[in-house]
Amino acid sequence: MASRLSLARLIQLGCELCGTYAQQDTGPAARREVALTSVDGLRAFVEAASHAYGRAKALRALCFVADGAASPMETVLMLLLCLPYRLGGYGIEQPQINYHVTVPNRRRKLADRTYCECDLCWPGSNLAVEYDSVLYHLDPDRQESDARRRGTLVSLGFTVLTVSRKQVMDGGAFNRLAHQIANLTGKRLRYVDPGFTRAHLALREELFQGMGSGE
Repeated sequence: MASRLSLARLIQLGCELCGTYAQQDTGPAARREVALTSVDGLRAFVEAASHAYGRAKALRALCFVADGAASPMETVLMLLLCLPYRLGGYGIEQPQINYHVTVPNRRRKLADRTYCECDLCWPGSNLAVEYDSVLYHLDPDRQESDARRRGTLVSLGFTVLTVSRKQVMDGGAFNRLAHQIANLTGKRLRYVDPGFTRAHLALREELFQGMGSGE
């Protein structure tokens, strides 16, 4: 695929292979019980393919692939935030995806669970970013569970940002979100316009096209 896809789309595909979702030709992405592979597994395979066409590009893409994404939008959100400026991202440190935050025994009385799973998490900054999927927006049980989970994370000292599809799709709203996350993670944004904005818009177009209709 390295010979057929752009670098951004190749990274996006790598995240899908290392995640628990599968893109569909039409409709939402399907869920997988386990990922097909991992970043380490892909890297070992590519490094061993010493004469394969596209090997250098695949290795470059693997520098930005992450394990554990559960939806196409989690992948897009992470890439828009974390790819380097030259590729159109904001250069923010890559988060842990679907990261388990253990509730300490001394806090168990204040929570209804032993751990919380965060869509995107920067553990060192006590920051969790939660994507509010439209697929679950109207499910009262899901809404209630998400609210309790966020409350538990706040009680553990986390800052929790909830991100809607509209925020991701709107360039201005996403720029404000990226600046908030950069501030909370201690990242000083130093991109230079108009070059960065052109690269970012091109990246958005590629990733949204690659995401299709999946959440």
